[in-house]
Amino acid sequence: MTFFETFLHGEQKAFRHETLTPMQKLTLKFVVAGLVYYLFAALEGMIMRMYQIAPIPGVDAEHYYAMMTVHPLVGIFGSTYMIVFGAFLFLVPFLMKKPLWSFKAATWTFWLIATGTLIMWAAGFIAHYAPLYTLYWPLPADFSQFGPIGGAVFITGIALIMVGTILFVVNIFKTITYTPAGWEKQPGRALLASALGLTGLANFFRKEKKEHLVSLPVAAIARGSVDTFLNAAIITFTGVLILIYMVAAILGFDLKTTAIDALLYKNWYWWGLDLIADGMVLIFVAGTWYLLAMLITGKNLFMENWARAALFLELIVSWTVWSHHLLSDQGQPAILKVVSGEMVTAFELITQGLAFFITLVTLWSARPLKMTNELKFLLGGLLGFALAVPAGILQADLGLNRILHNTQWIVGPHVHVAILVGLTMTLYSAIYLLFPILTNGAKLYSQKLATFHFWMHLLGGIGMGAFMGMAGLNGMLRRAIYTNGEFNVYMILAGLCGAMLLAAFLAFLFNIVMSVGLNGAIGLFKKSEISEETLLPKS
Repeated sequence: MTFFETFLHGEQKAFRHETLTPMQKLTLKFVVAGLVYYLFAALEGMIMRMYQIAPIPGVDAEHYYAMMTVHPLVGIFGSTYMIVFGAFLFLVPFLMKKPLWSFKAATWTFWLIATGTLIMWAAGFIAHYAPLYTLYWPLPADFSQFGPIGGAVFITGIALIMVGTILFVVNIFKTITYTPAGWEKQPGRALLASALGLTGLANFFRKEKKEHLVSLPVAAIARGSVDTFLNAAIITFTGVLILIYMVAAILGFDLKTTAIDALLYKNWYWWGLDLIADGMVLIFVAGTWYLLAMLITGKNLFMENWARAALFLELIVSWTVWSHHLLSDQGQPAILKVVSGEMVTAFELITQGLAFFITLVTLWSARPLKMTNELKFLLGGLLGFALAVPAGILQADLGLNRILHNTQWIVGPHVHVAILVGLTMTLYSAIYLLFPILTNGAKLYSQKLATFHFWMHLLGGIGMGAFMGMAGLNGMLRRAIYTNGEFNVYMILAGLCGAMLLAAFLAFLFNIVMSVGLNGAIGLFKKSEISEETLLPKS
């Protein structure tokens, strides 16, 4: 085949989008959209990296802060949510060997999050709405700096994302508990209890232990979905509250911001937002590690009951750690700073460390293992969290937090290493493993490109986090623009590492397109005939 033919039709002639089931197509659509939004976030990140080195023609401070607002949100909702939700909507019915509860709800989830992310991004990147992602009160209503129309559009986009998220959660739990038409009645309550960890908790007090009705990965997805729902409910409420102020301003009314207690608002907001980072992410990631380890090795998970217990404990812990975001807030009660901000937060080192240990021992017990793409990226993801979680624990100290909190250290060694190396490499591992399953056996166009992708992403992600951290330790603040070049050496090195990340992603994207062909990728968005049989998972 010529290069042009391969680009259009894929490296494997056997791949035809017409042969895919609707569930395979929908999952791939989620992944494609997630990768497109990853590109959005990566390009914005590079623009900001470059702007920290020297001014860029056509980009002013207002535009810079607008990008800083939407950059993490596009990365979280547009990229991570899309890839994770698509994978889990496929995996839950696949692992439970029954159809998804509602294909229509899953399709609505896709379009709501895809559309909402685009609207939210446009409000920032185009309309320059820039309150930063914190949305602290009364900042959203400060119309001397931010226009109410841009704010209303921004919140509308967020609202659509949250509605799509709630549909995802409902679909997951209904799929776990419902009985498909014509099937023998399934024990819905017992399945739900097993998924949430209540069965395992009750087994501590039973002489005769009950078996777990759902697999460990499904249990992890269910427990992470609890935090996903709580987060969506809180962010939706907060968005409605802000939208009321925006609409009132558009209509000419000035609502008093003092009607809302600022400290209460910040605690409420960070409790909801932290359910993503310290709840959903850690639980979903741990469950994904377990699933990948079992699929790569073909063996049962080491210490499976301990892993189930740790997931249940992580769920409870995730509800009580938000105060580490407010350690430097003088109005925050000391009891919350010490108990929630320091003590309970430090406990996450144990729960995540246990997941790390169980995954590695499962892999070790199956050696020798072939160093496949999914194994390499899984190990990279483990390394990312091994670096980022301790960095976060260091920040959760009252003394160190005073020094580190408002610096590049927070967004470098902790946030970017956790997301870009820990989370993203774990997701890449899942994509490489699921790729032949979702494409009926299609093979990668180039293993050399996959190897290039691995090393450039790993070194670029760790390097960028490290150089940002060094700048932070030397006094470089986050959410600040420096024009005198005092941190240029660190920013140039971080920018080079960012370029490595972008090159890694482009190599990966090119590899995938060449594997399935441009026509194959476009064909995913063509309508398919849906029936009960086409929604059954393939073994």
